[in-house]
Amino acid sequence: MLLTRVITFFGILSSGLVQGALDTDNLAREIARVESIREIKNLQRQLSQFVQFGQFQQASFLFDSISTFKWGNETVHGALSIGEWLRADAGNMDGIQPGSLNTLIAENPVISLSTDGKTAKGRWNGIWFQGDGDGRTRIQGGIYENEYAMTENGWRISLLHYNAMYAGTYENGWRNVDGKGIPIIPYHFTAEGSGVPIPPIEGGTQMYDGTIQQLEVRIQRLNDEDDVRNVMHAHGYYVDRRMWTDVVDLHTDNTTVKISNGTIFYGKTGVRRVLERMGPEDLTQGINNDHPIFDMIVEVHEDGETASARGLEIAMLGDANTRAASWEFNVFRNRLVKEAGIWKVQDVEVTPLIAADYYKGWAHGGTIPPNNYIPPFLDINTPVLANNDNKVRLATNTTINDLERRLRRSAAYDGSENQSHAYGYFLDDLQAEEMGNLFAQKGHKASPFAGFFQTPERITRANQASYGTNRSALRSSISFHWRPQPVVLVSDDGKSATVRARLLQPSTSVNKSGSFNSAMYHDQVVLEDGKWRLWSVTIDEFYWQSTSWKDGWSMANPRSSNQTNSEPPAWTKKYPPDLTLADVGERESTFTGGSGRAIQWPEIQRMWFQYRNLVSGRTPEWYWPGCVPCQVRKDWSLTANGWQEPPTGPRARI
Repeated sequence: MLLTRVITFFGILSSGLVQGALDTDNLAREIARVESIREIKNLQRQLSQFVQFGQFQQASFLFDSISTFKWGNETVHGALSIGEWLRADAGNMDGIQPGSLNTLIAENPVISLSTDGKTAKGRWNGIWFQGDGDGRTRIQGGIYENEYAMTENGWRISLLHYNAMYAGTYENGWRNVDGKGIPIIPYHFTAEGSGVPIPPIEGGTQMYDGTIQQLEVRIQRLNDEDDVRNVMHAHGYYVDRRMWTDVVDLHTDNTTVKISNGTIFYGKTGVRRVLERMGPEDLTQGINNDHPIFDMIVEVHEDGETASARGLEIAMLGDANTRAASWEFNVFRNRLVKEAGIWKVQDVEVTPLIAADYYKGWAHGGTIPPNNYIPPFLDINTPVLANNDNKVRLATNTTINDLERRLRRSAAYDGSENQSHAYGYFLDDLQAEEMGNLFAQKGHKASPFAGFFQTPERITRANQASYGTNRSALRSSISFHWRPQPVVLVSDDGKSATVRARLLQPSTSVNKSGSFNSAMYHDQVVLEDGKWRLWSVTIDEFYWQSTSWKDGWSMANPRSSNQTNSEPPAWTKKYPPDLTLADVGERESTFTGGSGRAIQWPEIQRMWFQYRNLVSGRTPEWYWPGCVPCQVRKDWSLTANGWQEPPTGPRARI
């Protein structure tokens, strides 16, 4: 049967085509294109993981002989030269010298595949923490606008272009580079394009000579990767809040936890013992226990029943009651297994790199013995799986239509992530119109401390009312909106998703050193007219804040118990929201602008979850499924507008 129209893959899968419209040739092509998006992301993450341990030769293999590397004002060409540049630039801050730290982070990808599927572009936030253990430190951050190419050896970075925005030492903190204003870094995408990571294909479709069962194995691997990623990210959020019971729920009965010094803890009781070394269950006033996860790679193994996850966590710990604060840089390499269709954590291996008092830093190597162990790296190449039909348990009576639906769910993960991160970039640059155009026709957004605005036009105008329109091309300061560690739960039909993402907000300025804040996003995304669009965006802020780089997050003083919630921002009198935070009621009551007494750090804010425990189904104390304003405005909900609500808890998949 013929396709009714030539549109994007996402449009193909949502356009209501007749039964069997997508044949195995087209399905194989689209699987390869979704796999390409994943391989490109893993390529960038693998670079960070290699550099972290001074593996510069291995890092060079991620480029090819004609690749270009631009770092600020420096440019080098070719894989070997790029590896040597990385080695020379790091010097003794290479992750090899005792006490050294070389943590290069790339997060918040917006990936755009070319029409022929052979090249791609990607935008990333970057920050690089370094130290030589002998008194020298460096912190630098900015934005990558990179290019990627498919070669005979697989995907490679053809252009790494880092745009420097801030830099400094640990002692003094970072500021804008050269003490000047920062320009807007040109985008490779628009608000229209970011919602289509995989564009319409050009040219004919190559004949597929495999079986439908082999295609099913590849789709299942993508679905499994999504589930493993969600479990690991949810695991991190539970650790942040000292929700020890929920953490334990994510583990198998015969689980293990191994620390790099050789200590091993066994079973769920052992997991609990490890967790309680951080403190008792639940946060109390003044305790900060954040462990953001970065650069995680997931490898689903050939058997389809086991997987590995390797990444970095940077622990930001503190006690405002005693004015103590510290850092921990840890690499985790975990093994997960599938039991009755549900992914669970089987083995945890943690390798501490650096632990340091916040007020002293890691210039002299921190407070723990130097690490000399490199956790094994994962294989970032997706296997084609030509002859392993019998190694993976398959569904019975598989049809092309069902495989389309299952592939659409994984494509939804990448489409949702693209829009989530595009939102952060446009918000950083106060590109109000582009930011508004990320939303669906009836989409809605919370403006901080004010309320919700519906439709792209009103979302745009609210941003302009808040921040103004007469702005300089150079920004003297920026508060970045990093949105890492997403938990993306996709509807059965793959046309809507719920996204829970961390707000990690590093800032930079001409006049003062940057610092960090932390909050949480609760979003929904939909497939509208063949493009991914934001349906609902809510920000819960703040969970904790730094008073300054010098003081960090542990010098905050308790708020007066008699202090009432603040009035809505003055600009809302001229441009009022469609729904105020106070209108939402209890859900928003403790946030600034809500109906009750605002909770502010170092008090512990209530942390809301859109989902139940992804293994046990345990309901969290603060649970609000669906979009935040939809219990007041039911006509704003997904179901009222023709979309499915994504799952809110465990969903077994074969």
